Amino acid sequence: MWATLEGVAESNTARVAIVYSRTSRTASDEALAMPRIGLLSDTHGLLRPEAVAFLRGCDLIIHGGDIGHARILEELADLAPVTAVRGNNDNGPWAETVPETEVLQVGEVFIFVVHNIAELDLDPVAAGFQVVVSGHSHRPHIEERDGVLYVNPGSSGPRRFKLPVAVAELVVVGKAVRARVVELAVAGA
Repeated sequence: MWATLEGVAESNTARVAIVYSRTSRTASDEALAMPRIGLLSDTHGLLRPEAVAFLRGCDLIIHGGDIGHARILEELADLAPVTAVRGNNDNGPWAETVPETEVLQVGEVFIFVVHNIAELDLDPVAAGFQVVVSGHSHRPHIEERDGVLYVNPGSSGPRRFKLPVAVAELVVVGKAVRARVVELAVAGA
């Protein structure tokens, strides 16, 4: 299932990382102009091989917090550049360097990342964001509200209750964003 969102890429936010940009396109490189962003959250120290397989080939990876250990970020960085936020269970010296929120730009799309959506302390519409990525609930979810796409990839770490083990992806084309959640087939979860 894909959700599509068109939006205006304007923001007064100070911290913006341009992670993907092309100044000219031809028909032959159109596929390269569609960055694929892998989303995961709530790994809690467990980076499943199924999640790694899904993330392989991504242009960027966003981790929505509750990482569990610095080695998770190191392993993800072997696959693609990583943007991560600290979750409520990320403690210790390694976690102190991980920000609580993050802002990035992919092409013409601005993305805000926060672990717990209940702690979102800004109006994404007024701030010019097209996407908000979060984690915390372990429940995968995609919803569009007021022109903003909210994506929670769910948990790709240890299974919680009977919730699915999942990851998600964003595909950016100009000002358009498509989001998809994928439940991972894991043995014995």
